Amino acid sequence: MLSQVRDLDLQLLRLFVSVVESGGFSAAQGELGIGQSTISTQMAKLETRLGFRLCERGKAGFRLTPKGEQVLLATRKLFGAIETFKGEAQGMADKLLGSLSIGLSEALDAQVLARVGAAIGAFRRRNQAVQIELLSAMPAELERRLLQDQLHLAIGYFSGAQAALDHQLLFEEQQALYCGAGHPLFDQPTVSREQLQRQDGVHHPYRFIQPDQPWQAAASSARSEQVEGTLAFVLSGAHIGYLPRHIAAPWEARGQLRALLPQALGFSVRFHLASHRGRQPSEAQRAFAEDLREAFG
Repeated sequence: MLSQVRDLDLQLLRLFVSVVESGGFSAAQGELGIGQSTISTQMAKLETRLGFRLCERGKAGFRLTPKGEQVLLATRKLFGAIETFKGEAQGMADKLLGSLSIGLSEALDAQVLARVGAAIGAFRRRNQAVQIELLSAMPAELERRLLQDQLHLAIGYFSGAQAALDHQLLFEEQQALYCGAGHPLFDQPTVSREQLQRQDGVHHPYRFIQPDQPWQAAASSARSEQVEGTLAFVLSGAHIGYLPRHIAAPWEARGQLRALLPQALGFSVRFHLASHRGRQPSEAQRAFAEDLREAFG
């Protein structure tokens, strides 16, 4: 009785199909490249494994038994299923599957978003069927989600203090110090560092930006984690604060913001592609990271 199908059984079944399609043992010799006695021995092994006769052979010629007819149908169905499996398995070998959760820092420049879009487009042109989720959050939140395996990749400006995260530089964002219309310094022809030290600045609670800022507020009654909050404080005319140049540009063009000593006090923030170095990346994650690096050059 055949309780398990082994490789040898598949070989014997293939021989059986060849014998049937050739019309008998003698005719199958040329097709199989083995002698009639060997074919007879192999067929006997198969019948022993199955527990019943598959064919009648003798002076009357070669003829399948009723059970042999059923085995032939089942065998052809089996080999068809194997071929289907091989095709599907090969397709899966070349296809990216699964899901990706990607975190993006807030208030990214339009050109940066365009490059992220280009990376997504390049990824979609691959042989893939991947569900992609995009999440916008503050850098500290992105770091937390990466560490808790809630994100596969994240683009942002990070502390660098998390040893568990791997960082690859993507681009730099320019920051400048601004005041808004109505602020005492807005209409002054020249502004000195001494004057700036007396101003009420917007505090950003990002410990990893502070060392890079050429200007530090001596006093601050305004605090914001988001760029939009900082912008609102600066537009009030009561505070000065750092803003990304691309965020401030339209307001500056309308005469509502002024950059303060931009050459001396401007600085750049490095944005990285971060991932958890302790987690084995999926094929989809590696491919998407490659497309991102390509898009950002």
